[in-house]
Amino acid sequence: MNYLSCILAFCAAPAIADIPTLKTIVEGHILPKFEALADTTDVLAQAAANDCRPKSSALQAAYRTAFDAWISASHLRFGPTEEDDRGFALAFWPDGRGATPRSLSNLIANEDPIALSAASYADVSIAARGFYALEFLLYDENLMAAGTPAYHCALVQTVAKDIAATSASILAGWQGAFLTQILEPSQTGRYRTVQEALQSLFKALTTGLQFTSEVRLGIPLGTFDRPRPNLAEARRSGRSARHVRLSLVSLRDFAILLCGDKPALAKGLQTQFDATLLRLADMDDPKLAGVGAPQSRLRIEIIQHSVEAIRVDIEQRLGRHLGVIAGFNSLDGD
Repeated sequence: MNYLSCILAFCAAPAIADIPTLKTIVEGHILPKFEALADTTDVLAQAAANDCRPKSSALQAAYRTAFDAWISASHLRFGPTEEDDRGFALAFWPDGRGATPRSLSNLIANEDPIALSAASYADVSIAARGFYALEFLLYDENLMAAGTPAYHCALVQTVAKDIAATSASILAGWQGAFLTQILEPSQTGRYRTVQEALQSLFKALTTGLQFTSEVRLGIPLGTFDRPRPNLAEARRSGRSARHVRLSLVSLRDFAILLCGDKPALAKGLQTQFDATLLRLADMDDPKLAGVGAPQSRLRIEIIQHSVEAIRVDIEQRLGRHLGVIAGFNSLDGD
């Protein structure tokens, strides 16, 4: 590298003092998210063991709390979450072909004994596992009434146990070898440099925003002529808008941590996130059912555009500060 190249590289690189430490981000954001997920899903499994009836208020409350914990952690789709398809095992959605209700219906119709063993349940179709499968069992009128009460009860308990086991495995992965890999980059490790580790974190942030914009909001919006309110995330349990809010709150906190010693950048991003969250709170449309009515649709579109604007700003300003780019992800297509 010649002298001019060295000067240009030095000027382009962010100041080391301004870069957040990996330890701060892992201990301040990532580990608490997965600890909360493991704790709340354990409570969910116990609630199902105590009372497996779909209308059980204790079971539904435990489900809502555990689902909240997952949505708040769902942007962290790398490392232990990615291994063994654990993220998909917790959250198989979108499901445009109806694989989840079909898989559950087949299990119930055949009274498949695999539903009697949480240890074996990891071998079933991934569409029959996780929070969205449990939502059908607790909130869908057809599946709530399908099969014998005894089998339905066993299936609810097994799905809940499977969710708890998967969540525990993710936390164990983060507390184990992966923690060292991300905190101590090395030439022989998963991450060779701090910059590579930061790149992975930054990609999780931008992909999380893209998922909320293009999928959580984009799928029910559809087109003006063909809105798709029935495809909104978790609409049966009335959680569609809640998931947008939970994801934005978590992504806001994550972004602010990544700003490190840049208070002006952090404040600007917080202002954008908070303004978007305020618009969402004013909307009062928990299932995003208003995508088909012009006035309410416009409100949802404004929120979607706001989320996308935050993502673009983060890619440009925060990415430049960290010296990284978002890179491609599964949402970008071919």
